[in-house]
Amino acid sequence: MDKANLPTFSVLPRHVGIIMDGNGRWAKSRGLPRYKGHIEGARTFRKIGEFAGDLGIECLTFYAFSTENWSRPPEEVAAIMDLFREYLRELDARKAENEEKGIQVRFLGDRRAIPKDIQRMMQYSERITRKKHRVLLNIAVNYGSRQEILHGVQALAHEVEKGRLRAKDITEQMLSDHLYTAALPDPDLIIRPSGEYRLSNFLLWQAAYAELWFTDTLWPDFTEEDFVEALRAYEHRNRRFGGV
Repeated sequence: MDKANLPTFSVLPRHVGIIMDGNGRWAKSRGLPRYKGHIEGARTFRKIGEFAGDLGIECLTFYAFSTENWSRPPEEVAAIMDLFREYLRELDARKAENEEKGIQVRFLGDRRAIPKDIQRMMQYSERITRKKHRVLLNIAVNYGSRQEILHGVQALAHEVEKGRLRAKDITEQMLSDHLYTAALPDPDLIIRPSGEYRLSNFLLWQAAYAELWFTDTLWPDFTEEDFVEALRAYEHRNRRFGGV
């Protein structure tokens, strides 16, 4: 979409979460191997991420690879890992451009199971973008919200065991501060393409008051116009946060 003709909104979400779903089905419907769908989905990720930044959205979290995705066929997992490597190399190659755009990149999830070379590349990308604050781009890799909450609870329990904290003094904010998303605003809007109507273990704690928007469009076919449609729906929601 032409930057000179970007749409305007009366209100924009600060933080948008996107569950990138439907890559495999997109490929299957075209008689292609599943990894081809992930390649096309990666192109959509780049396109929507840049478009959201141009619109002025401060924070984006893309659900790229869940803790459950390891159970997929080994060749598909290997293809996804190669896509991560390609994206991280691209981040390095586009350092100057991303610096101009003010993009900070963060990775959310348990990194221990991720190949070591990818872990090193992730750390490098975070380090070189850590001082950028215009757009915060979070990529959830080996992420599962139940596991995230469990790790946060275990960390607080350890503080109690050590006598540094009393159980009755634990607050919601303390748990939030022990999640991967510490210091991030909660998502205002979560988008799920592909015709599924669930969060699939994505930002369960953080999404307590998020607006949800679903579409039957498979992620590789998701366009800037689809994103605008989701933002228009959000624009007209009445967010009461339990009030009247």
